[in-house]
Amino acid sequence: MIIILYIAALIFAIAFAVLVIYISKTLKSARKTLENVASTMGGLEKQMEGITTETTSLLQKTNHLAEDIGEKTQKLNTLVDGVKGIGDSVHEFNQSLHTMSNNLKHTADQNKDNAAQAMKWGQVGIDLYKKWKKEKPQDEKAVQ
Repeated sequence: MIIILYIAALIFAIAFAVLVIYISKTLKSARKTLENVASTMGGLEKQMEGITTETTSLLQKTNHLAEDIGEKTQKLNTLVDGVKGIGDSVHEFNQSLHTMSNNLKHTADQNKDNAAQAMKWGQVGIDLYKKWKKEKPQDEKAVQ
């Protein structure tokens, strides 16, 4: 029986040694993995610093661009207001012309007879002037 105890103790010692060897290998592998993770994290940290710097620069440029767009929008609003004022003036001028045209048409319709009479008198005046012009050169020849 004592031999069995010695054999059991020997098996236990061998199993314990194998267990220690495998745990040692596993811990070494885990250490290498953690070292790789640490170096990767270090590289990632450096990259994040670069990204942070670039992001800050981009944010500053974006803010400057937004301010510039705001200023240009204000200037454009002033221009649009000016064009609107011109459009309003043109519209009012068109309305004035339309009103004047309607008034002239209305007055002409009311004074058709007077206008016809004036045209007749105007034609008579023109005819008389033409006759006078024809007779005038004959009078001048007679005077000479």
